[in-house]
Amino acid sequence: MDIWLVSAILLITLFLLITEKISVDLTAIGIMVLLVVSGTLTAKETISGFANPALITVGAMFVVSKGLMRTGGVEFISRQIIQMAKGSHKLALIIILISVAIASAFINNTPVVILFIPVVMSMCCEFGLSPSKFLIPVSYASILAGTCTLIGTSTNIIISDLSVTNGYAGLSMFELAPLGVPIAVVGIILLYFIAPKVLPDLANPICQLQDSDHRKYLAELKIPAKSNLIGKDPDTLFTPKYPSINVIELINKSHIYHPVRDRILTSKNDILLVKGSLNDLVAILHNEQIDLPTSEKGLVLGAQKDAPIVVELMIPPHSSLRGEIIQQTSLAKDPDVHIIAVKRSNLHMSEKQILDVKLQTGDILLVWCHESKLGAIRSATNYIVIEDVYEELVHKRKAVWSIINFVCMIGTATLGLADIMTCALTAAFLMIITGCLQMRDAYRALQGDVLLLIAGTIALGVGMQKTGASELYAETFISIFSNYSPQIVLGAFILLTSICTQILSNNATAVLMLPIAISTALGIGVDPKPFIVGICFGASACFATPMGYQTNLMVYGPGGYSFLDYMKLGLPLNTFVVIASTLCIPYIWPF
Repeated sequence: MDIWLVSAILLITLFLLITEKISVDLTAIGIMVLLVVSGTLTAKETISGFANPALITVGAMFVVSKGLMRTGGVEFISRQIIQMAKGSHKLALIIILISVAIASAFINNTPVVILFIPVVMSMCCEFGLSPSKFLIPVSYASILAGTCTLIGTSTNIIISDLSVTNGYAGLSMFELAPLGVPIAVVGIILLYFIAPKVLPDLANPICQLQDSDHRKYLAELKIPAKSNLIGKDPDTLFTPKYPSINVIELINKSHIYHPVRDRILTSKNDILLVKGSLNDLVAILHNEQIDLPTSEKGLVLGAQKDAPIVVELMIPPHSSLRGEIIQQTSLAKDPDVHIIAVKRSNLHMSEKQILDVKLQTGDILLVWCHESKLGAIRSATNYIVIEDVYEELVHKRKAVWSIINFVCMIGTATLGLADIMTCALTAAFLMIITGCLQMRDAYRALQGDVLLLIAGTIALGVGMQKTGASELYAETFISIFSNYSPQIVLGAFILLTSICTQILSNNATAVLMLPIAISTALGIGVDPKPFIVGICFGASACFATPMGYQTNLMVYGPGGYSFLDYMKLGLPLNTFVVIASTLCIPYIWPF
């Protein structure tokens, strides 16, 4: 009876995590409530996840990563990339991929990708490149590099600590490197050669805001019912009469189309997102049968001193605005800022529609304000200007302390002088006490929904083991592959983990699959270690969908991608990681 109850809770959990009917942190709390109310677990067992070293370590690493970012060390490196690339698409791509990979091997990859999005956008604007050729590779390179070290991703930390909890050895700092580094290197080579060919070549919506006579403005233009522009190809709509005007997107009934990629003709009430010089924009409004949308009526195009500008703001994973209704946010209540539209997964919401939209990670707010307001927008931590050079205030005089702190943490954990939780917690404490990071920034760095999800899924994992559900699932899995070798069983398990991580978070996948993996290994009479390592690589093989990992979702909007773009590049990468892991793991970690 208990097995069926836990299985029902597991199915409900999977449904809620996939559909996101409620937030993941609320789902995690619900898991614990069901487990303790049903009597499956005691109160102490239910909250055991909060005392798990993995949870403490992951939280501490969020703080350490934020400290390194705050002191400007990584930001300095990113600025050099623009200078080193010198306008070369191929050189820029390989420099960015290597830089992201090195940083992501030791720092939580989410802030690394957050940092590189505006770097890539600014570089592409400066050299006339397409950001859609770069942003998915940036996300994938960060994921690949995360499997190289214990601290490269929170998933590895969780698996290591749960392995110890189950009576097996944890992972050392560089234990995954013999396989992780070759997979990352080959993966980056594949990205270098394949990405430019399969990813779309879409225009860059907003260029860096500089004081220049050649500044380009972003605006939305609406095609009225009787316009002579109806039935035209949007890609060539304004050329050659207005050579500076570039149609970035066409919005038709809330759906976004990219003229370069999508074949569509203009129709009445379409909205065109265009970029061009001030003179050409004013000329179009005066000479053509076209209007500003009602949401932009307050935008006066002119050469006044405090000129109105349009910027795109992205909601990052740590933003406190996630889950809030737009009309209740401080941004919507600011009289000096006007929200024109919201973009989400190729959908466009404007005017009255945006008032009731609940913000999610990766949403893009298209706003206009006066140029004097841009400084305050940059300094906010709830959103990032995706086409702006990284402008967050940094404490560069503390950079040496943060680097020494980080190196000591790595060295101490590598030499085995202390466990990774102690090292990470000490490093987080020193980041604050030495002034590299303020206490309020440390609190903001903690991703509460991630930590709650870890605690909730750990409780579910305990319930699966206590009731014997994990053994039942393992026996079912073994029966399917009973006539095959342990290596084939391992490969099937890595593939199953990879499929699960496309629709669930990799942390949740790892926690739920680990007890089943251990039971499967014991069931066929082999050492569980190869299966534990297999979970590390399978849970990080999340390239085929934008939902597979939060960095994939973060680059969705800024890159203008479609779901198919992830499939084209992600499926070959997923296949490579699964096959390479299956073939190599038994030789490095024998059965």
